[in-house]
Amino acid sequence: MSEHLQHPVFQIVSRISEEKNLPSYVIGGFVRDSILGRHSKDIDIVVLGSGIEMAEAVAKEMDKAPKITVFKTFGTAMLKWKGFEIEFVGARKESYRKDSRKPTVENG
Repeated sequence: MSEHLQHPVFQIVSRISEEKNLPSYVIGGFVRDSILGRHSKDIDIVVLGSGIEMAEAVAKEMDKAPKITVFKTFGTAMLKWKGFEIEFVGARKESYRKDSRKPTVENG
């Protein structure tokens, strides 16, 4: 499993999380695929704070700082770096209306 965590983004996220005191966790398909021994190009990171701010801080530390795509309504940000698509999201609460598939998002 540790070979899946060798991508340099994990060292950057870990350092920034510690410096800013923002716990961050790898979640979703990357974790599933790592457990199953499959390679994954998508990394999802949940932050106990602002996912957008974390993405901005991480991008500044990367060589050839990647462009960040921000989805403000959902509090998420995504960037592509070294063959990976990395999405950051702040911990949140979602609720849905009967007439919409789009959630109402609140900080969690």
